[in-house]
Amino acid sequence: MFRAMDARIASIYRHPVKGFTPERLTSAALEAGACFPCDRLYAVEDGPSGFDPAAPDHISKMKFAVLAKIPAVAKARTAYDEATGVFNAQAEGRPDFAGDLRTDAGRAALEAWLTDLLDGDITGPLKVIEGPGAHRFMDSKSGFVSIVNLASVRDLGQKIGRDLDPLRFRANLYVEGWPAWVENDWTGRTLSVGAATAEVLKPIVRCAATHVDPTTAERDVELVKALFDTYGHMFCGIYLNVTRGGVVGEGDEASIC
Repeated sequence: MFRAMDARIASIYRHPVKGFTPERLTSAALEAGACFPCDRLYAVEDGPSGFDPAAPDHISKMKFAVLAKIPAVAKARTAYDEATGVFNAQAEGRPDFAGDLRTDAGRAALEAWLTDLLDGDITGPLKVIEGPGAHRFMDSKSGFVSIVNLASVRDLGQKIGRDLDPLRFRANLYVEGWPAWVENDWTGRTLSVGAATAEVLKPIVRCAATHVDPTTAERDVELVKALFDTYGHMFCGIYLNVTRGGVVGEGDEASIC
């Protein structure tokens, strides 16, 4: 039997604009019942999504410019300054972008920059939208924090004969020290991560976003099919609901209670 106390948070990421570059953090302050901080604050509609900011509700990722729909999204290398609202983006062969997403002008400028970058792949028009209040553009209606077991990613890679970048799975927390796939049986269990405590809601069912290499922006491997063919499921990672807030940092313990 493995010792849960041996497992540690290997890395922490946020995704300020849904579908775009993961940003690594050294720590994050999790709040009970809340989404991961500064995660999926914004999304880019690819044509009208039906999202109503006056009555925000969950919207399918396929309404947005995301990897599952448009692999070329990974061509953009982006970074968000939470203090100023300035979003920076770079892509080969194109001028750098910088704009304040809190302003109409900044959002319009990003829409134009992305329209040029993704020309031919979008149905458009593109529109940058912000989650009102506490609303975030999560893939799950209730799983506000995601965690991936690095051993599971390695096991899948070994089974299909190739190294897999864990960032394909776009999680918030990546854990080292759990046996591969043990997390699939933890629904309803309590997980301690750093100073926070969370309920495991369910395994994460994966989609075509994982097929895209985050470095090359190429759809190069059908991981959903590989998961099902290899294990009989399409899971990789688990969704958490934070029940007691606290700071989680790289190197902190991650253990099932």
